[in-house]
Amino acid sequence: TPHPRASCIPALVEGSLDAQPLWVILGTVFGGLLRLLPPLGEDLLVLISFPGDILMRMLKMLILPLVISSLISGLAGLDAKSSGHMGTRAMVYYMSTTVLAAVLGVILVQSIHPGDPKLKTVTGMAEMGEEVSSLDAFLDLIRNLFPENLVQACFQQVQTVSQKVPVPPQVVRQENVTRLLPGNLSLLNAPVTEISLGPSALTQKRLEFKAGMNVLGLIGFFIAFGVVMGQMGEQAKPMADFFNILNEIIMQLVAMIMWYSPFGIASLICGKLAGLQDLELVARQLGLYMVTVALGLLLHGALVLPLIFFGVTRQNPFAFYAGIFQAWLTALGTASSAGTLPVTFRCLEENLGVDRRVTRLVLPIGATINMDGTALYEAVAAIFIAQMNNIALDGGQIATVSLTATLASVGAASIPSAGLVTMLLILTAVGLPTQDISLLIAVDWLLDRLRTSINVVGDSFGAGIVYYLSQAELAAVDARAEGRPPEPPSPKLPPLPNHQGPPEGCPRCCKLPQGQCP
Repeated sequence: TPHPRASCIPALVEGSLDAQPLWVILGTVFGGLLRLLPPLGEDLLVLISFPGDILMRMLKMLILPLVISSLISGLAGLDAKSSGHMGTRAMVYYMSTTVLAAVLGVILVQSIHPGDPKLKTVTGMAEMGEEVSSLDAFLDLIRNLFPENLVQACFQQVQTVSQKVPVPPQVVRQENVTRLLPGNLSLLNAPVTEISLGPSALTQKRLEFKAGMNVLGLIGFFIAFGVVMGQMGEQAKPMADFFNILNEIIMQLVAMIMWYSPFGIASLICGKLAGLQDLELVARQLGLYMVTVALGLLLHGALVLPLIFFGVTRQNPFAFYAGIFQAWLTALGTASSAGTLPVTFRCLEENLGVDRRVTRLVLPIGATINMDGTALYEAVAAIFIAQMNNIALDGGQIATVSLTATLASVGAASIPSAGLVTMLLILTAVGLPTQDISLLIAVDWLLDRLRTSINVVGDSFGAGIVYYLSQAELAAVDARAEGRPPEPPSPKLPPLPNHQGPPEGCPRCCKLPQGQCP
């Protein structure tokens, strides 16, 4: 039995996370003040961002063991039928919300029309790399889903690379001839020319392994691993116990990192703001574009997702929002759905009481394929580039943008340089100039944080909806495990816990009832 003083650790973590909004504000204020000073040196900027860099490294360090242990421990407690139903509900929710986000982005960018052709004359455009084939990207997605080496999948993923290979031209001598007699040819004193036939270069494709964890392949394998282990019953209990213990250890490590996270997030924001170049110029040029994306993300996160949640569960979505506020702030600071995953687990399980079997299955999948904010952003960016080039898109092309943005966002986690590559896919699909992406990179640092926070909110609402719809199945699984008849499930999600101070006379960190304080 752990010592009662161990209860102080989660209390300290909770106190640190409660102060997280203050740290975010401090980081923003100090970053803005540093911009008023003369340009800072590179070494000083590195030192300002260093605590945030350490936070990102710690979070990324835990992604692999957290995803593996979470998936297996969640699936091991379910039968194949229950896990299949929960997975189907999650996928239907993910695809529906992603399509809605892309359509909302198209409607807003067509209504506001932020694209101005003058932007191309004001801002120099850098040349981008060669275009990406949609077919190659789709095939890479399938290849990464089935990695050939599980260890290699932990740090590399496959990608099709196109390379132009020079080809020696085929030379043909052209000579002027005349027919003197039937069957006889004779040369005239005429100039002789050479004609080159065939292309000077051919495009060859090959598969290369690029740095970056193949999250999709790992999730696919360990979902199958967990389902098979759950079907083995008592025979697989030692393995299930191992992964359950591993998951608890990882969550304890997460709690320690979360105590440090507010300071790290403030460091990230402060360093990023202090190091930006020509912020005012970029804001004037792309202000309307940024407003369009931000408005779309706000509408999707504050209106569309809460309405879906309320329509399914008949619960207050803003009470649910309060429970995941810390995860939203962490995503805003780190710009990483996977890096925010430990905080999302804690918020849903401890603040909202969502069954861990649901969160362990739904959240890792959602952090990989549910990219509502990314789909909306890419749809807006593609049509913005068309408007900037005075290109009018017809209905079919707009539908192609929406569909491609949805599919590209689903596969974003399995493609290196995901933001750039997926945007190239959309532009190539509708024949838009790809070199104009360089203009958007200047503001991507901010929009990336905004869309990542909406991605995390979408994952969290999805877990709450799947939990609500799966309560009968979860109760039946529990009843079978305990050898009793199933009880009717509660028709509502558990309420938010009442966070009150410690009892009178107890230390501030103590959360035990009156009379049980050590």
